[in-house]
Amino acid sequence: MAMARPEDISLLAAARAGDGPAFGLLVEPHRRELHAHCYRMLASLHDAEDALQETLLRAWRGLARFEGRSSLRTWLYAIATNTCLRAVERRPPRTLPLGAVAPATIGEVPGRPLVESVWIEPYPDERLGPDVAYEQREAVELAFVAALHHLAPLQRAVLLLRQVVGLSARETATALETSVAGVNSALQRARKVIDERGPTESQQTTLRTLGDETRKDLVRRYMAAMEAADVDAVIELLVEDATWSMPPLSTWYSGLDAIRVFLEEHPLRLRWRHMPTGANGQAAVLCYLWDDTDATFRPYALDVLTFAGPRIAAIDAFLGRKVLDEFRASSGSLPAEITT
Repeated sequence: MAMARPEDISLLAAARAGDGPAFGLLVEPHRRELHAHCYRMLASLHDAEDALQETLLRAWRGLARFEGRSSLRTWLYAIATNTCLRAVERRPPRTLPLGAVAPATIGEVPGRPLVESVWIEPYPDERLGPDVAYEQREAVELAFVAALHHLAPLQRAVLLLRQVVGLSARETATALETSVAGVNSALQRARKVIDERGPTESQQTTLRTLGDETRKDLVRRYMAAMEAADVDAVIELLVEDATWSMPPLSTWYSGLDAIRVFLEEHPLRLRWRHMPTGANGQAAVLCYLWDDTDATFRPYALDVLTFAGPRIAAIDAFLGRKVLDEFRASSGSLPAEITT
């Protein structure tokens, strides 16, 4: 266990004496990673925020019981993980349309709406911070989060604490109030599922191979093609077996023929503007739709792009005011509307 810094020891003593600002300074270095951990557990930005606030409240109330046998970070992760496990009991499992229903037929009208609470939500890159480790970005990618949510909650918790957070088997067992043997068994089963359902290559690896300039050029070409309603230009950017989903609609399209008809008959009949952003450690685009009534572009979708080499393998277009408002508020850099 790493030695505590003298300033942390001083802050801990003050916090135990009831000093709220001292407690805030003590936990602030861990806030970002705890929030991301809650997101991985719950796959919802809103639920992650609630879980983080509950975690910090429980930590504040239970600080007198923190005896320093583990690091403060490990103790906070134990509280956060158990808070999330309790939350999972009250919510349906989350997924993406590709993991829930069959693809739409060519020409099928988008529909089949389901409630937003069944879908994985996007996670703003700004919440990760500029210096987050490579592995931490990998662990919020959409495909990885989707694979995580095929695991039983306890297996998900074990995998994240061991492989992402970096706790030992004993620390994980203590956090989850189970045995080391139970942790090792759960980890083995979880790894098998992730190997079967997870991506063969992470987006971090793909993006690093592409380089920043190529990535930016692909995003620029995608935005330009969508704004120009140039179906051929959009299709040219896609791999042969590309997919296009639109949570909270369960309808999704697979393959260039189905995507071409969908684009021609639906989104590219409309007027769009786009802004580049980042979500889930991936390239993303905020899509603004023209509103004739107010003569302005209003946010309508967040397109998260998954690359396969220099082409796009998947577009997950997250729709819905609730998800978009939370994403923009959390990112802190995207306008509510565009007037030009």
